[in-house]
Amino acid sequence: MTHGRRTDTHPLHRDGGRGSRRDTATRYALLPLRIFLGVTFIYAGLDKLTDGAFLKDSGAGSIGDTMRAVRDSSAIPALVDLALKSPTGFGYAMALGELAVGIGTLLGVLTRLAALGGALISLSLWLTVSWASDPYYYGNDLAYLMAWLPLVLAGAPVLSLDAAWHTRRRQRSGGFL
Repeated sequence: MTHGRRTDTHPLHRDGGRGSRRDTATRYALLPLRIFLGVTFIYAGLDKLTDGAFLKDSGAGSIGDTMRAVRDSSAIPALVDLALKSPTGFGYAMALGELAVGIGTLLGVLTRLAALGGALISLSLWLTVSWASDPYYYGNDLAYLMAWLPLVLAGAPVLSLDAAWHTRRRQRSGGFL
């Protein structure tokens, strides 16, 4: 048995086959979230890469000092210890990861994979840096984690390179994707 992607998700209406405003709004519902998360993660990555203090092993505003400050209050101190083996390397990895996630999300390139990366970054920050926030909702990383989940599940069905590629593949295969 083969399973294909449904192509009949937008029913015909009395207005000559065009979808209703509600259908259009539903199709574009994740776009504002995609734009917000994409721009935010691009900004966060660039901010880290251009901050002279952040990418240092120690000193005010450095990734090293930040990780040492949260180590004992984090949910998983071993994760912080791993980052502290090379704070500068970890800082670069975090910045480049945020940049890749942001670009992928904003352009809609491998969106589900980019969103999973964003969710994992947010999860790791929540379990380390934001864990001690009291009450828990003061830490923004948990909210970011939850914001990534719809994009992990749904991807970028409109205004994305993923959607354009899917349409192109469907046209080449005679509509059977």
